Amino acid sequence: MDYSIRYKLTIFLFAIVWLINGLIAKVLGMVPRHELIVARILGNTWAHELTLLIGFSECLMSVWIISGFYPKINAITQITIIICMNILEFLLAPDLLLWGRANLIFAILFSCWIGWNEMHRRRMVLHD
Repeated sequence: MDYSIRYKLTIFLFAIVWLINGLIAKVLGMVPRHELIVARILGNTWAHELTLLIGFSECLMSVWIISGFYPKINAITQITIIICMNILEFLLAPDLLLWGRANLIFAILFSCWIGWNEMHRRRMVLHD
């Protein structure tokens, strides 16, 4: 498979992950434990509103990914958000996570994939 097709497919997959977690899980509220996690970490008072805000932000992240605008900053932002969010959840809400504390392992692997994809893209751009 041609590199550019693989890269575009990977970018599409990253965007879909953010869109599903933002729109379906949080904005549409189809995964109620997300709001419980927000309530546990940030408090009950504004948990619903903050969950919606986080969900909309994740939807915007998917648009940013697809846009290709500042891809290096985008990759760094994704990795930072994923790691910070998962460390907080690991420490404060492990019982609410799909795979418990093992979620952090998946977050690290996903972050590595994002970083690898960006480094590989940059090498290919420099050699084209």
